[in-house]
Amino acid sequence: MDATDLCYMSATELLDAYREKTLSPVEVTEAILDRIERVNPALNAFVTITSERARADAQTAERAWMQGEATGALTGVPISIKDITYTKGIRTTRGSLLYANEVPDEDAPFVERVYAAGAVMLGKTNTPELGWKGDSGNRVFGPTHNPWKHGRTAGGSSGGAAAAVGAGLGPLASGTDGAGSIRIPAGFCGVYGLKPSFARVAYYPPSSVEKLAHIGPITRTVRDSALLMNVTAGADPRDAGTWPLTEDYLAACEGDIRGLRIAWSPDLGFANVDPDVAAITRQAAEKLVDLGCHVEEVEIGLPDPWPIVDTLWAVAQAGAHGDMYEQVKDQIDPGRIPIIERGRAMSAAEHYAAITARASWADAMRRFMENYDLLVTPQLPITAFPAGDHQPGEINGVPTTYLGWTAFTYPFNVTGQPAATIPCGFAADGLPVALQFVGRWHDDATVLRASAAWEEAFPWRQHRPPLD
Repeated sequence: MDATDLCYMSATELLDAYREKTLSPVEVTEAILDRIERVNPALNAFVTITSERARADAQTAERAWMQGEATGALTGVPISIKDITYTKGIRTTRGSLLYANEVPDEDAPFVERVYAAGAVMLGKTNTPELGWKGDSGNRVFGPTHNPWKHGRTAGGSSGGAAAAVGAGLGPLASGTDGAGSIRIPAGFCGVYGLKPSFARVAYYPPSSVEKLAHIGPITRTVRDSALLMNVTAGADPRDAGTWPLTEDYLAACEGDIRGLRIAWSPDLGFANVDPDVAAITRQAAEKLVDLGCHVEEVEIGLPDPWPIVDTLWAVAQAGAHGDMYEQVKDQIDPGRIPIIERGRAMSAAEHYAAITARASWADAMRRFMENYDLLVTPQLPITAFPAGDHQPGEINGVPTTYLGWTAFTYPFNVTGQPAATIPCGFAADGLPVALQFVGRWHDDATVLRASAAWEEAFPWRQHRPPLD
């Protein structure tokens, strides 16, 4: 096995190799650190590389395996953490000049749990300022490039994470998702991303977008995401909405999906989709019939919830700076300024109306899902646009807004349903295209089982971006 093949191994494969003593955590970590050194300068996926920490973690893991004491579910498996998530003693900029030198004095629950499971910490991955857009450019580090085509975006706000996984810079990565920030970059980079059910994984410190915010895995394989969910999901007193872990998500990946009732929606009734993407995703969705599913094209009949999301995001962006706004305005990403100022101009009544509308929209979707096991849609309406741009600019000649173009992702932040990115092909421009599998409230297990069945029937991990 050459070094590149080693770097593209999944976490579950690495663990098997450690058990069989055909690979060691030190060997794997050194290979990935070497690849990061070679690939990352052009990719800009990692913004902080914790080489010393990684080597120390790997040595500890190697001793544990050699002494028969490797009890952690991730012992020796490399992972990266999004630069918006707190890591004790490791610079966490949140993509902002305001926090460019911040070093937290505590770990987020997600980070605590992966450390406790024995993971090897590779470093922090790029994100736009406070996760505000679907590209990962910022004024601290610049944009992350798509591993499939330099000059195109890796997406956002977890673009560094998805680019790293897609480029073979570690099998596991963390992402956060307030309007699509796990699923957008996973779709653009041709990897798997899972937005778990709301509060399935503890989110702390709290997000400014509160009930829209999720944290979850970005990986190359479905079972790697399930493995990471087993480690990170569950109750935590710092996030009062979380609940105890009772599922085994790796076990949930087993079995076929014959008989599942699938609702297929090519546009949710309001999304504007590029014709090439529309054709590829429709052909992919039809393949679910071959897996024994009952597929029905549906009209959901709900209005676009973008006005709800726009209001909640604008108020959150304004609230992030509070009374300090005028003093710090010159250090804020200029693209955020109109959003912040719109949020500052909104009344409490407008904010409350959006909260109420969110609950009503989520309930209507719950009622719709009573008749189906999964809702399947395109993941994104387009392929990756230029790196560093805030948004596509237009789709099919129709102008787009900063997050309004992500019409397949933000609805399921409104509802809190589990939703996953399923790579399903490549467009004429050579860039990845994906489906989205959306489950019922708290039914992450079915999303993972369907994802694993799709991956087995129509695998994607053999495709690697042209980096070597």
